[in-house]
Amino acid sequence: MIALIKYRAGNIASVSNALERLGVDFYLAETANELDKADGVIFPGVGHAYSAMESLKEQGIAEWLKSTKKPVLGICVGMQLLFESSTEGDTEGLGVIPGKLLKFDASKEKVPHMGWNSIQKQAYHPLLKDINDEDFLYFVHSYYAPESDFSVATCDYITPFTAVVSKDNYFGVQFHPEKSGKLGAQILKNFVDYVYQS
Repeated sequence: MIALIKYRAGNIASVSNALERLGVDFYLAETANELDKADGVIFPGVGHAYSAMESLKEQGIAEWLKSTKKPVLGICVGMQLLFESSTEGDTEGLGVIPGKLLKFDASKEKVPHMGWNSIQKQAYHPLLKDINDEDFLYFVHSYYAPESDFSVATCDYITPFTAVVSKDNYFGVQFHPEKSGKLGAQILKNFVDYVYQS
């Protein structure tokens, strides 16, 4: 079964609704013990990186996430916290993916980056099955992960940045699949399929 991490910064309702529409069996997990029972984990996030990280620590989930071998999908702030750090609140992340989150330059365009934008695939990945270059997904964020060797898809707003990241059993998407219509639903389905096929 899929566990959806429930913590202060999680966008639980909309992700839950998206999983229900797909007919996915899932449950809400607030502790490491509850996460132990999962086949795969979805790690959502909205709001401020520092407060999100503090909530994970308080619930004893941060250490679990650093060491698990189960497939993990981070969404938005959930993706950002997979990295080593963020300039948002000088936040130390989980550090399972190398890199530091930076803030978009508000002197060049409006920040946050909000709305529909297209992605460009950089490598094959099962998370992007049936997703094409130039497909549009829904973004809301002020901080971004620069392109790296772990970027499997990128997006361009002010500067090119990582839209989808993957390292070992950790996957992350900067956009909100639960708000991205049929394509977002396909990405959530691809993650669930990966969990049960791997």
